Amino acid sequence: MHILIVEDEAGIVQFLQQGLEEEGYQITSASDGLQGFELIQKQQFDLILLDWMLPKMSGLDLCKAIRKKDTSTPILFLTAKDTVQETIEGIKAGANDYIKKPFSFEELVERIKIHFRNQNEQDILTLGTIQIDIAKHVVLSHGTEVQLTNREFKLLCYLVKNKGKVCTRNQIIEDVWDIHFDYDTGVIDVFINAIRKKLNIKIEEDYIKTVRGVGYIAND
Repeated sequence: MHILIVEDEAGIVQFLQQGLEEEGYQITSASDGLQGFELIQKQQFDLILLDWMLPKMSGLDLCKAIRKKDTSTPILFLTAKDTVQETIEGIKAGANDYIKKPFSFEELVERIKIHFRNQNEQDILTLGTIQIDIAKHVVLSHGTEVQLTNREFKLLCYLVKNKGKVCTRNQIIEDVWDIHFDYDTGVIDVFINAIRKKLNIKIEEDYIKTVRGVGYIAND
């Protein structure tokens, strides 16, 4: 699982990164809200640890900006703010959880596990007439179950999770194929064509569009 930490205190970032990597998580960090926002535009994260007080763009504003595009990725605020009103403000902005500094690392890890578990149990993705049950590995198109290979399923989920954003071929190769060196991205076109055919996507639906020379975008 890939976690983004947006925190301007270097000591906290180092502490969290070391501990969470030891727990088996992949970590990316940003030192201000604007940098965090730019990273989120470029790639998909499974969970975001977000400080409230950040330079350039506050954690609260960043949370609101994320939720305009992404309604499912868990966001946990890490903050010294602890009044009821501030907690409510954070939840209204779209945060899933709230942990007060200083905090126990063990408690943080358990909360992260809970959010991942809940996400796996409840995650139902939709794209027009297409419905994806991630936990059950089931895809329905026009109400009929469609059999996809594991790679096709991962690619479809990736596009739908990034719905509304252009996914470049290089991003797809890195995030879905987990290949981080030069590779023939033409293989992606073969998988996309297979997915379109299996889902019986009609011309007027056009849920998965090709962005010529760049990649693909999923839209309702």
